[in-house]
Amino acid sequence: MLTNSTILITGGTGSFGNTFVPMTLAKYNPKKIIIYSRDEMKQWNMAKKFLNDPRVRFFIGDVRDRERLYRALSGVDYVVHAAATKIVPTAEYNPFECIKTNVNGAMNLIDACIDTGVKRLVALSTDKASQPVNLYGATKLCSDKIFIAGNAYTGGKTKFAVVRYGNVMGSRGSVIPFFMETAKSGKLTITDKRMTRFMISLEQGVELVWHAFDDMEGGEIYVKKIPSMNICDIARAVDADAEQVEIGIRPGEKLHEQMIGVEDAHFTYEYPEHFKILPQICNWGLFDAMIKDGKRVPEGFSYTSDNNKEWMTISQLQNWIDKNRAKIGSI
Repeated sequence: MLTNSTILITGGTGSFGNTFVPMTLAKYNPKKIIIYSRDEMKQWNMAKKFLNDPRVRFFIGDVRDRERLYRALSGVDYVVHAAATKIVPTAEYNPFECIKTNVNGAMNLIDACIDTGVKRLVALSTDKASQPVNLYGATKLCSDKIFIAGNAYTGGKTKFAVVRYGNVMGSRGSVIPFFMETAKSGKLTITDKRMTRFMISLEQGVELVWHAFDDMEGGEIYVKKIPSMNICDIARAVDADAEQVEIGIRPGEKLHEQMIGVEDAHFTYEYPEHFKILPQICNWGLFDAMIKDGKRVPEGFSYTSDNNKEWMTISQLQNWIDKNRAKIGSI
């Protein structure tokens, strides 16, 4: 589907974009990938990696700017929406700015995609959008629902879907590079020793987006099946000898991550490698084309990092860190 197409990725200089672009170039050989973001220095640094590849283009712009989006989306076939204000404390202290990007930006993008004839859009979501307890999660829940409802405006010409996953191992601002840096002091700060987190690699996130583009009918939320870890085990994988100091949960932080709540169970179907939450509006979720070979999960089902069937071991994470040490925290 993506072969010989034009793809635009919002927030494309982030951790996801830096992985999505080379993987997609190698697998699908698209005509063009456009990096749409507002940070010129990040674009400058990313452009160095693709100096001799005419398929990669850069476009300064903000999802808050409707007119700029219309210009950027001219001739685009597919969109990956990765732009977001996503640091939890930043959102708590700057709520107006978070809403402008995560909610208003989503509305702008939907209008622009429909009007410019984009075929499909996949938006990146987060575990924090499921029963949110912080502003970032609340804005992403709004964003998810906006994209799902956006399918009602298109007449089937533009399709919107969402992918949702948890802690991305080694990405900028995540816990593994934080632990690797602070381990130099001999101490690792743990907010709560009971805490659990889902574990997913950037490569797995990219593959989930590819699957969504190929599978979507419009309105689905895709949730990857991934392992969990206790936060203390993550710390031990980084440095088994460092002292662990418990400091208490930060504002807006959850003890356990959730990607599917019990309220979604009636609309959730299970597949070998993922779950799919079907839309609750307009009876879209009744379509056989959406369900395919999926099996509905039982009533009361939830998918949380503490009730997960699959767990990553300390040695497995240590092996991953050893293989990826050079790029951890750099993208």
